[in-house]
Amino acid sequence: MNKALETLKERGFFQQCTDVEGLSRLMDSGPVTFYVGCDPTGSSLHIGHMVPFFALRHLREAGHIGIALVGGGTARIGDPSGKTEMRKMITYDQIDANSEAIGRQLDRFLGFDGKTAYLDNNKHWLADLNYIDFLRDIGSHFSVNRMLTFEAYKKRLETGLSFVEFNYQLLQSYDFLKLNERHGTALQIGGDDQWGNIVAGIELVRRINGNQVYGLTFPLITTSDGKKMGKTEKGALFLDPAVTTPYEFFQYWRNVSDADTRKFLLLFSFLPVGEIDALMAGNINEAKERLAWEVTKEIHGKEEADKALAGARAAFGGGGDKASMPTVEIPRSRFEAGIGVLDLFFDAKLAGTKSDARRLVEQGGASIGDAAVSDVKAVVRSDVLDSDGEVVLRAGKKKFVRVITA
Repeated sequence: MNKALETLKERGFFQQCTDVEGLSRLMDSGPVTFYVGCDPTGSSLHIGHMVPFFALRHLREAGHIGIALVGGGTARIGDPSGKTEMRKMITYDQIDANSEAIGRQLDRFLGFDGKTAYLDNNKHWLADLNYIDFLRDIGSHFSVNRMLTFEAYKKRLETGLSFVEFNYQLLQSYDFLKLNERHGTALQIGGDDQWGNIVAGIELVRRINGNQVYGLTFPLITTSDGKKMGKTEKGALFLDPAVTTPYEFFQYWRNVSDADTRKFLLLFSFLPVGEIDALMAGNINEAKERLAWEVTKEIHGKEEADKALAGARAAFGGGGDKASMPTVEIPRSRFEAGIGVLDLFFDAKLAGTKSDARRLVEQGGASIGDAAVSDVKAVVRSDVLDSDGEVVLRAGKKKFVRVITA
């Protein structure tokens, strides 16, 4: 197997390949141009979207050329793959704004240099398609019977598949054809839920221009307990720091289970495998801290990763800088007058509602400074503040906030 493919397999990126021997020979013969797509149905990618883009960087490091394709055209109808119901339609203006935002996120992670990595948008060839011509030239190559055998469509038939969504596979296949024509693209990579779409695109390219192209999919990443990776109490782990702060992002990785640490280091860092194994042979908490720092550095930059690390160490007794901890400001006058414990934890955003704050206190998960509090009627006064007029609140073992007063 080609060395670049061996790297992907060793690190856990390899699920299915349409012709691994053929792709290996092609990669051995010189640089291969490949692509991975994502639809801008939201204003930010989440960490689950990033698996193929981490793979893109490994392939680029091996000398191949990657294209990140933003689906400004396909997002207008929505991909039924992995969905139990039809996506909510959004305006074209919103899709364009999302495309720009996602392009910026990918540029920070990949660095589009126009030589080893490109950004493209399928809006360029899909937005002004003539429907009759498209049906005649492209639709004639697709078998409805075969399309219905793919898992994405079979699942949706149970709940209802719209004709609009049924066209998605034709459009994604057309993407592969256009990229093959525009850039000589010979490989599409993506999550395993895209297998049917990728295979259909390969067949379309072969039928239209006779070129041999390939597909490679990655496993859909789950945690060791079978849950979808990247899910938090607030929802998905987004890249946008306005949605998921760098500190929250860091803490997600710091708190993964022991059983997932090596797998995530392989997938979401660029540390050599030998170094990862050495980390895993030592203290598991140090390995998880390194995982958190590495992924945060890749997504948010070294400065934010350092700040998140310092904040975590300050909160959990290992040194660090209190100024890097998540912080809220509450007027000192409220402590001097006496603030109810439920109001305090709610205002500090450690509880989504007053009822959540009540449950937190009743279940023994609330701490003020180093003291646990279990009385829901407790009144918190200024004597809990330190000499700097600050106090650290904790909700459970993993969530905390530094309260400053003015």
